[in-house]
Amino acid sequence: MARPIAPKDWREANRARWDERVPIHLTSDYYDLDAFRAGRDPLCDFQIDEVGDVTGKSLLHLQCHIGLDTLSFARRGAARVVGLDFSEPAVAAARGLAADLGLTSDRAGFVTADVYDAVAVVPDAAYDVVYTGIGALCWLPDLERWAQVAAELVAPGGFLYLSEFHPLTDALDDASASRIAHDYFSREPWIDETPGTYTDFDAPTRNNRSVEWQHPLGAVVSALAGQGLRIEFLHEHDKTLFARFGSLQRVAGTPYYRLPPGQPRIPLMYSLRASKPATSG
Repeated sequence: MARPIAPKDWREANRARWDERVPIHLTSDYYDLDAFRAGRDPLCDFQIDEVGDVTGKSLLHLQCHIGLDTLSFARRGAARVVGLDFSEPAVAAARGLAADLGLTSDRAGFVTADVYDAVAVVPDAAYDVVYTGIGALCWLPDLERWAQVAAELVAPGGFLYLSEFHPLTDALDDASASRIAHDYFSREPWIDETPGTYTDFDAPTRNNRSVEWQHPLGAVVSALAGQGLRIEFLHEHDKTLFARFGSLQRVAGTPYYRLPPGQPRIPLMYSLRASKPATSG
């Protein structure tokens, strides 16, 4: 498979963008940190069900941002959670939240590093669960390298869990999500200069250059299978977490958005679980 093109400044541009948005996210209604400190669980219902009971397990969260999902698994009984992100302000915020929850660093630790360097920098050689949350893969140019890193960090008998925005959404028009407007199989970087952020589209921001990539569903599955992981399931979901398209409607009483009644449903998110065989003997 041909490697995608990566502009020389892709990592620095994306890091500057995320660094600037951390303080905006910390005060946003989207993350609602006061409610989180008080016990609100930001994990999606399907994530909780599909990851299953984490009591007593070790969990590594790659590209953890400010660590809410990471810390939620600690509150759900994981013996040790580690979050990794390339943004120093995000990791500092995650450590602060862990302290607010009374979690010591041996229960909930955070590391500042590029995801491709994870094997060399995380505190343990392998984890029962390697978790990647929604909105992470698009920032990575080399999916096969990511899969190699993730697979190496899964302990024998453990699994990788991934939940993501469905790549079909990258091909749709922004207004109604009713027509194909972009090439689903494009390997070119998607370069944008739009200010704001998903928690506040109107937020004034300076570091607006972002470099992203589309990863078709088949490429994700093949990359993980190519590392010897066994795909246990691949689920597609007709809901998403923010109003990416103008036609999406908030589902009352939930954090989800769906297409309006009468419009044919399409997958807006997906999730998969891929396990590493236990060692024999």
